[in-house]
Amino acid sequence: MAIYKDLSDNDLAGLLKSGDERAYVEIYERYWGKLYTLARNRIGDSCEAEEIVQDIFYSLWRSRKSFELLKGFQNYFSVAVKFGVINKLAKKAKRAAFEKEMAHTGTEADESTLQYINGRDLKHRIQASIDNLPEKCALVFNLKYAHDYSQRHIAEELAISEKTVEAHLSRARKKLRSEFLNVVLLLGSIIYLFV
Repeated sequence: MAIYKDLSDNDLAGLLKSGDERAYVEIYERYWGKLYTLARNRIGDSCEAEEIVQDIFYSLWRSRKSFELLKGFQNYFSVAVKFGVINKLAKKAKRAAFEKEMAHTGTEADESTLQYINGRDLKHRIQASIDNLPEKCALVFNLKYAHDYSQRHIAEELAISEKTVEAHLSRARKKLRSEFLNVVLLLGSIIYLFV
């Protein structure tokens, strides 16, 4: 690992693009603390700062194959933190304004609107999680659950074995279950996804 510590940002970016996990770890170790401090200073909440930084690194790894570093990681990460904080604050402000409006009116019709928005938000979150699955995994998942294909039909359609289909479905369910298990949602119900 010592050799990675001596590499420039551009060298690490090149290795990252080729899928080098050790290069990713070096970038993470080199910049995580700085980003966390920057995010915490801007947002004023350590948990949210950590979430912002983790999202940035997760996004970096997901987009590694198409990643292009233009002005160094310090600049890249500073911009990413800035937009992460802006997005987080915008969501909080939007939610606070909506909750204030709901508390002010407090009618039954307004409660159904809140439930609709929460349900719509959940659908977007589920779709975003499905979109974050590996391409083939997401395709298999959508064919199974959105189009009601059997595992055999999926295997034939994609020219893969049924075992491979099963593995993709298992991976997708595991990821989605870990993200959404025990989510308390509409009408106080607890929804367990894909159990």
